Amino acid sequence: MKTNKATRKIVRERAKGFCEYCLSPVEFSPGPFAAEHTIPTARGGDDALENLAFSCQGCNGHKFTAVDALDPVTKLIAPLFNPRQERWNEHFEWSADFLFIIGTSPTGRATVERLQFNRPNLVNLRRALLAIDMHPAMVL
Repeated sequence: MKTNKATRKIVRERAKGFCEYCLSPVEFSPGPFAAEHTIPTARGGDDALENLAFSCQGCNGHKFTAVDALDPVTKLIAPLFNPRQERWNEHFEWSADFLFIIGTSPTGRATVERLQFNRPNLVNLRRALLAIDMHPAMVL
């Protein structure tokens, strides 16, 4: 399934232009963002707004068709974070230097690992955003 331009615009505006997973801003992204299916179409998800999240290319690619992943602490399978059903700060926090996202729950830790929230390019972007007072922790 493909979402139409109007739907993608609604999804982007609802997310205020930030990836709903890693919180990267679209305006500083070298790659496209997508209206990502929180429940993938391959697993029965649809194109309803309630099933779409604004996602950077990296998070979307790492998530692919996954809905769960291994929590590295408990070694148990945990559901991935769903921005339509959960609040970001219930599962994640910023490191003291605001460069890394830390999972604070099984869902958070599994999502950080599966979607690779702390990829080197994201850490570099966060460092640059801090320098210009545009870091997501400051503007969201």
